[in-house]
Amino acid sequence: MSAEIVTLGCRLNLAESERMRSMLAAEQDLVVVNSCAVTSEAVRQTRQAIRRARRASPDARLLVTGCAAEIEREQIAAMPEVDGLIANTAKLDARAWNVPQTAPAIPAAHTRAFVAVQNGCDHSCTFCAIPQGRGPSRSLTIAQVLREIERDLNRGAREVVLTGVDVTSWGHDLPNAPQLGTLVEAILVEFPSLARLRMSSVDGIEIDPLLFELFAGEARVMPHIHLSLQHGHDMILKRMKRRHLRRDAVDLIARLRTARPDIAVGADLIAGFPTEDEAMHSANLSIIEELQIVHPHIFPYSPRGNTPAARMPQLARSVIKGRAAELRRAGAAVRREWLENHIGQPLEILAEAGGTGHAPDFAQVAVPEGTQRGEIVTVIPTRLEQGLLR
Repeated sequence: MSAEIVTLGCRLNLAESERMRSMLAAEQDLVVVNSCAVTSEAVRQTRQAIRRARRASPDARLLVTGCAAEIEREQIAAMPEVDGLIANTAKLDARAWNVPQTAPAIPAAHTRAFVAVQNGCDHSCTFCAIPQGRGPSRSLTIAQVLREIERDLNRGAREVVLTGVDVTSWGHDLPNAPQLGTLVEAILVEFPSLARLRMSSVDGIEIDPLLFELFAGEARVMPHIHLSLQHGHDMILKRMKRRHLRRDAVDLIARLRTARPDIAVGADLIAGFPTEDEAMHSANLSIIEELQIVHPHIFPYSPRGNTPAARMPQLARSVIKGRAAELRRAGAAVRREWLENHIGQPLEILAEAGGTGHAPDFAQVAVPEGTQRGEIVTVIPTRLEQGLLR
């Protein structure tokens, strides 16, 4: 049995897990937990995953990598289930695992390939511990990215997702500091057969003119933008040390929708940030409706060690939990109406595992029985059942 990879957290972790799965394909009796530490809850889930993995494979060697293994190094290493840690910066280096430098290729685990074009972060948002776990921003070159994508396409991927810790900062550390739009254009030119190119979470204030143009008018760039928004009130955004204000997000989405009316908007929003009062929370709620956020990721604030926000006046956990629930309800209402508007409309669906797939705008849709994974099929939904178009 080859190595088992347990993945928690972000799309970057998913991309890295795919690389590790290929690199460790020949390893026997090895379990790797690729951990997350974006919130206290993520660390708790990492611990649970470690215990669950040990119960499932009592005799295997269990190694932990990822952000929790970096930020919570001593605590994770002290768990009796853990045999060792692999540094987050070394997880894709075969030497760290003591395996051959060239591992055999294995079939893609997903019809959608996640390609990590950037890692680390140079910003210092007051709530975020991820730079502690990922280090400074660093980019793959265009040539390296093209090689990664070529490999994934050869393994059957139909859609490529560009991901990173702060993906819109791609290129800042490369010669002549190219911007992300340059990379996206190079991918589209190099691979005319690539059906779908999707972006993971982007920092709206860093979207360069060429990237905006491609989002707005290139059919192979999916009409789906996920903003690293975090909040809807300017004072909280300033206390978070974000580089945008509410109006920046509103203006960006308005311009995109003018050019491409079918674009779907996702966003990360934090509930109960320190000092947040009712008016600030109301602004956070209202931006869901104003931007029509149909793919909301709601995070209850949790203090992370060695971050400035952890030293700010904290809200009661019950208040944070209640505000997160309100944000989720608001997001669910906007999403339900958006999904209902898909009924009766022909949608091009990329079939995935489990009899479902995703439309270009990332609406999830059931595919006809017998559809092969990786096929792109036209589906006309007739109803919405438990958040799934059928």
